[in-house]
Amino acid sequence: MDIATKENIEIDFWTNSDTESPQSNAIENILEKMAEGRVFLEKVNTFAPLFEKASTVLELGGGQCWASCILKRRFPHLHVTGTDIAPDAVASVWKWEHIHECKVDDTRACRSYDTGFPDASFDVIFAYSAAHHFVRHRSTLVELNRILKPGGTALYLHEPTCNALMHPMAYARVNRKRPEVPEDVMIASKIAELAREAGLAATVKNSPTLTNRNAGPMMYYYVLRRLPFLQKVVPVTADFIFTKPR
Repeated sequence: MDIATKENIEIDFWTNSDTESPQSNAIENILEKMAEGRVFLEKVNTFAPLFEKASTVLELGGGQCWASCILKRRFPHLHVTGTDIAPDAVASVWKWEHIHECKVDDTRACRSYDTGFPDASFDVIFAYSAAHHFVRHRSTLVELNRILKPGGTALYLHEPTCNALMHPMAYARVNRKRPEVPEDVMIASKIAELAREAGLAATVKNSPTLTNRNAGPMMYYYVLRRLPFLQKVVPVTADFIFTKPR
């Protein structure tokens, strides 16, 4: 499947989804995002010192930008911009602003590799469980380097990752679970290498969280927490930290 086809599938999903289109106010969507918000809030608290020092923050691949709303509620001083590839995704941000009693400062429909923002615009850029949807990782990381301020940080949070050997199996599994939108599992070492080629320092931290897991996945990630050496062998969620030199 070519890149344009993948992007169009993603865009069409947000237009036509029974639960996530702009005209829908499905309780299933609200409950799902609120549950996932518990995981995101854990990440926000982990990186709180970074957000406390920042003034401008960009979310990439935010869908309805509910995570931007949580961040704005948690840190009102931040100028938060939420983005997604799909115009009909960011069109729903008002629903989450109402729920979280906040106002995101700006929203935009744009691609991760072509945002249109000026050079050196943001102190922090983050994507929450979204970077595995990005179809052009090399170009995206070059774009992150361009729009980050010197010394700024980009975060890929709560991403499914694996090693190169496990990738075919992991890729097949995630696309059986959610076939309507193509997904990927990120090869951590490859993403880190691309980031360094783009001029960013890169760190990958495995993060087998237990929050918002069903019984089977909870047991799987519990074992990974107890036996850290397995995290190098089998798929695991991870956080990527990219830093632009000053």
